[in-house]
Amino acid sequence: MASAGHSVSKMSEETFDFICTSCDRENKTLEAVRYCEVCSGYCCQLCTDIHETFPSLRSHNLLGVRQRNQAGKQQPRLLEFPTERCGTHQGKVLKMYCGKHDVVGCHICFSKDHSSCPNSQIFSISEMIDKLFNLMKSKETHNRLRDMVGSITTHSDSNDVRLASLLEAKNVALQKVAKFQKALEAAVKKAAEMSKKEIEDLYKKLEEEILQDNADVRETKDVLQSTSDKLKKTEANRAQHFVCTKLAEALMEKADDQISKRKLKNLTDVQLLFTPNQSLMEYINGLHGIGEVVRHTGKRTDLYKVKGSKDINTRLTDDSKGCYSLGCCLTLDNNQLLLTDRNNKKLKRFDINTMMMVDNCKLFGSPYGVCCTSTDEAVVACVAVNMIQFVSIDKKMTPTRQIFMSHCCYGIATKDDKLYITDSGSSLYMYDMTGNLLKTISQDNTGNKLFSTSRHITFNKSGNMYVSDWNNGIVCFDDAGNYLSTCNDNDLKNTDDVCVDGRGNIFVVGCNSHNVVQFDENGKKIGVVIKQQDGLKYPHSVCFHPKLNRLFVSMNYSDVLKMYELE
Repeated sequence: MASAGHSVSKMSEETFDFICTSCDRENKTLEAVRYCEVCSGYCCQLCTDIHETFPSLRSHNLLGVRQRNQAGKQQPRLLEFPTERCGTHQGKVLKMYCGKHDVVGCHICFSKDHSSCPNSQIFSISEMIDKLFNLMKSKETHNRLRDMVGSITTHSDSNDVRLASLLEAKNVALQKVAKFQKALEAAVKKAAEMSKKEIEDLYKKLEEEILQDNADVRETKDVLQSTSDKLKKTEANRAQHFVCTKLAEALMEKADDQISKRKLKNLTDVQLLFTPNQSLMEYINGLHGIGEVVRHTGKRTDLYKVKGSKDINTRLTDDSKGCYSLGCCLTLDNNQLLLTDRNNKKLKRFDINTMMMVDNCKLFGSPYGVCCTSTDEAVVACVAVNMIQFVSIDKKMTPTRQIFMSHCCYGIATKDDKLYITDSGSSLYMYDMTGNLLKTISQDNTGNKLFSTSRHITFNKSGNMYVSDWNNGIVCFDDAGNYLSTCNDNDLKNTDDVCVDGRGNIFVVGCNSHNVVQFDENGKKIGVVIKQQDGLKYPHSVCFHPKLNRLFVSMNYSDVLKMYELE
């Protein structure tokens, strides 16, 4: 132990049993030699001298050391008093302890909050410290505090990294906005140049017409003037004058007809007007930005859990049969859900917030898979008729064009203006938007068969493609369409549909295992998200709303669409 009154800095490793309370507030560590009952604090030698110097402090009772048995020896030691002040009642010392509630407080706290506690559970800390103090528990609390400080420090450091990453992401986003703005300006400039060229071309054409007409008029004028001169010269020869008169009359009739036509033409044809595209201006003025700004939450590596669920009725009063949905998707703005109904040959649309059906349309064939090609168009795969049906989803859903294929059409998805279609067999087909076959995928690089019964298709943000196969699980491809791997699991029986969460995870439907299994984007199983106990029975189609954390699942021959709230 250091000598009385010895001082060390806060950084020193030397410690004292008791330190001066007043000096500690000034960030100085001095060993205490007395305890002042009036000040409720320990005093170093200097503070003790001050108490003895000032008359107003001389009446304070300063307690000194006492003999205490420590390690079998009598050791001189100051009395032990708490010095921590109450946060509620300023200036009051936390000197009481309630054993019933395991809390400390000042005497005012105890008179208000612990008056009903048994006296046997109320203790003066300084008087009962030998009974109350537990060294092992104190060390445990200290260790927990140290670990918590470490965890908070780690979290704080992580936040610093996140802030730096966020700033970088903001700058990248702003650069993209600027780049896209330039592209838009270039596109508008190009369109303006095209309009200017049209004006110039039309002007040149009209100018040539007018100039040609002017030349014709001058020529007619010259002929008429020549005829007039000839008539004047032949007045003496009546026979010649008669002939010239008749020729002149015919010439004038012809000229008069030309003049009439020119007058009409001048009134109607020689026009050059430019009418601005007001609908384009209205569209631009109606925009809230030139792109979508979203909060990117990064990859998720833990298993989703079901927080709640809801049954959504999908049957209409005019449906002749029970519903049977084998495909669903969200619109590109994530505000609506499209659901196919094979039995009733309909495409049905639901508002994502109210989950009420807002529209439906009748289709020529029985629909299976569905995807959106744009904000106002969807395309549906129809199995029995080997056809894909495009549907306008702008205001009221309306079937538009059809493309007939040479194979069955089961699942369908789109990426980069290409259509990907499965045949519920051994192949996956890639088409352009007009129906020209670009590629057929059925084997890996070694010639091994990839599919037994291909079902549905989805893409992650990186462009990787995942195709569900009834017997083989999930067949994975990179963004260039190269085969990567096939993923399956014992928890899956007969894989039907597949979708992604936008955060590095894949949801896979097991029809005959009555579940939805979560994989990471590399095909590693994370766990079973939804089980039969959660109300699933022969599930077929699935889609996920990334902002609302909602998973939608349709079931075999069921009027109910299950909506699961995940966390």
